Amino acid sequence: MTGSGEITFQKAFKRHILTKKSNKRKRALRQKGVVGSANKDFVLRLLRLKG
Repeated sequence: MTGSGEITFQKAFKRHILTKKSNKRKRALRQKGVVGSANKDFVLRLLRLKG
């Protein structure tokens, strides 16, 4: 959870079989993702942050 209330997450597909993925793709996967507004309430409920 960021200071502004956004929820971040790590990108998928960066755990194994990295040799066939391009460097550009792997660099992009290093960046944190931000949960969109459509899914924010659902994720908050999963994390038990909202009653």
